[in-house]
Amino acid sequence: MRRYASYWQRRDYAAMWAELTPAWRRRIGLREFTAELQSAASTATLTSLRPLAIVSIRDHLARVRFAVDTRVFGMLGGRRGEILELPLSATGDAVVFNTSLLFPGLRLGELLARRTVFGRRGTLLAANGQVLAAGTALRSTIPAVADQIAGTLGPTPASEAAAYAEQGYPPDTRVGVDGLEQVFQRQLAGRPGGELLAGRRVLARVAPTRGATVRTTIVPSLELGVAAALAGRYGAILALDPASGAIEAAAGFGWGDAQPPGSTFKIITASAVLTAGIATPQTTFPYLSHVVLDGFRMQNAAGERCGGTLINAFAVSCDTTFAPLGAELGARRLVAMARRFGFDEPTGIPGAVRSTIPSAATIGDPLAVGASAIGQGRVLASVLEMADAAATIADGGLRPLPTMRYGQAPRFVRVVSPHVAAEVQQMMEAVVSYGTGTSAQIPGVAVAGKTGTAELRDTAGKRNAAKYTDSWFVAYAPVGAPKVVVCALFPGQGYGAETAAPAVRQVIEDALMVQ
Repeated sequence: MRRYASYWQRRDYAAMWAELTPAWRRRIGLREFTAELQSAASTATLTSLRPLAIVSIRDHLARVRFAVDTRVFGMLGGRRGEILELPLSATGDAVVFNTSLLFPGLRLGELLARRTVFGRRGTLLAANGQVLAAGTALRSTIPAVADQIAGTLGPTPASEAAAYAEQGYPPDTRVGVDGLEQVFQRQLAGRPGGELLAGRRVLARVAPTRGATVRTTIVPSLELGVAAALAGRYGAILALDPASGAIEAAAGFGWGDAQPPGSTFKIITASAVLTAGIATPQTTFPYLSHVVLDGFRMQNAAGERCGGTLINAFAVSCDTTFAPLGAELGARRLVAMARRFGFDEPTGIPGAVRSTIPSAATIGDPLAVGASAIGQGRVLASVLEMADAAATIADGGLRPLPTMRYGQAPRFVRVVSPHVAAEVQQMMEAVVSYGTGTSAQIPGVAVAGKTGTAELRDTAGKRNAAKYTDSWFVAYAPVGAPKVVVCALFPGQGYGAETAAPAVRQVIEDALMVQ
């Protein structure tokens, strides 16, 4: 019995099963035995248990006192703990299976069960204090805004069922499955309570904690502006305050998808090239319509000739300049810079997808590195990631960590030097001044941006090329005193300059009116 108790403390279910009598091992296999123990532990929200002392051994029944800690009910039995009733064989050297041995506190023949009770669900507020969603009915004083961002409640997603079970959520619990309801699910739901039952007996009882009121960073007028710019199209637009990392508006699929970022990724490539000293903004490159990388002929998006200074190549989004630069930079330095910008890292926003880039060891040959440098290959990014990348340049090389909670202290990570950030900003200004992003110009306002047109397949010679390209644009304004960063992605909807850039300009105009 001592061995059985010590094995349980280590969660060594195979060793526990081996302590059963031969007859019971034939009747209940290891898998079934383990499942029964794990089910009881899940029911009780068990976090730890350890044997304290043998209380008695009498009539082929050992009674062992355990310290039992649970997530929902705390320490069962307080300091005294709970008694495990352990039936023994006639010889006393093996364990006879009974439901009582599944959990301390159970008596012979009893089963463990839990009645879960939740307190009142909390309230989501916009940045100005207006109600976005209250309670399980999700009542709002600004429904037009709430429809865009508040989110919904639904069945616990299968992929998250185990994590919710650890917190004491029954499988049929409705939880926040998208939007702000998902982001702040833990705070809004509060802590579950209820009763832990041994048969009909109450082992433990705890009152639920009601959900909190959460004030978010969402600016209602800007949220409506983002929705208007999206105009019912399939896509995503996100607005970020570069001074704090606060997400002020998001619409469409928001931060929930990642796509090849196309030439918006050149913000990161340019930062890496400048940091490594491979080129300066004034370094000149030949005007080319195509380039051969690792034996493969790569051409510019429309087969155009481009080159000139690095600033000009960035402004007109010249692949024949940046793909070879990426290959020269190499996988290790390119991937390292992408990770400094936030790739392959958790976003800090529940439900937001992680942007990814292959590791330096797996990214591939020079052609693959060159393709990655222009946001193709296996690079994937979200609008949140690319908005944060632009915010890094706007903030002089400091990357703001995104937040959706109002009043949270800003946090930053140094990515590049202020000098490099200023050089990339100069390039991004050129994009809007005379390059591919002129459709984002705002009279009297200096805008810095970058277009992106990610090819989902080879579009050369195809009549409907737009349906095979993602349209990206990311920008901030005013340059020098940035108030907002906006990123837009429209999958399968053509060039960044034609679809995404005008939408971003519209949101920036709205944001500057709001400020």
